[in-house]
Amino acid sequence: MEKEDEIFEIIWTLREEGTLTLEQIVQSCSIQECESIVKELARHGWIALKGQSVELLPKGEKRARELVRRHRLSLRMFYDLFALDGAEAEACKFEHILSPEVTDSVCTLLGHPPNSPDGKPIPRGECCAMFKQEMKPLVAPLADLVPGEQAKIVFITPGSHSRLDRLSAMGVVPGSIVKLHQKRPSYVIQLGETMVAVDKDITKEIFVKKV
Repeated sequence: MEKEDEIFEIIWTLREEGTLTLEQIVQSCSIQECESIVKELARHGWIALKGQSVELLPKGEKRARELVRRHRLSLRMFYDLFALDGAEAEACKFEHILSPEVTDSVCTLLGHPPNSPDGKPIPRGECCAMFKQEMKPLVAPLADLVPGEQAKIVFITPGSHSRLDRLSAMGVVPGSIVKLHQKRPSYVIQLGETMVAVDKDITKEIFVKKV
């Protein structure tokens, strides 16, 4: 089962990258009998396989989506909340014991993050669409801080690459400690000894964890 799971995750990732072929799956896979397992998945209706062309069929799409969602949420959790250097290895272990209910709970706890630490999109779940802020997530937009509060930047979801470059140049990067000084007439944050004025829209794209 774990071997199949690894292959489903590889298929999903290669499709995101636009390089999904049977050859690429085999090259990306650490399993010796990878090609045989891929063909077995095709025989059981999980994927469509024609030459080098590989396509997820409906039940394969659902399974791959759930696996990738669990893995990337696990990675986000270990990276953000526990700051573990070996987050990838721990996430690989943890994802296999997550039920759908616990997966949604982890997603809610983290504030429904859009991306994993490596920038890959986290597939949305029902909890994301139905989310009502019944509990305060540990990770929240900078805009939600109260003036005087201090937090660690966890991840940033900028509207453009130029905005990300501008924020990086100011030192607004994941891992930095930021303090919100004021919200009116404009948002002013402190990074070390530096005061920086930012637009309200930008503060909604910077996700932080209180420290």
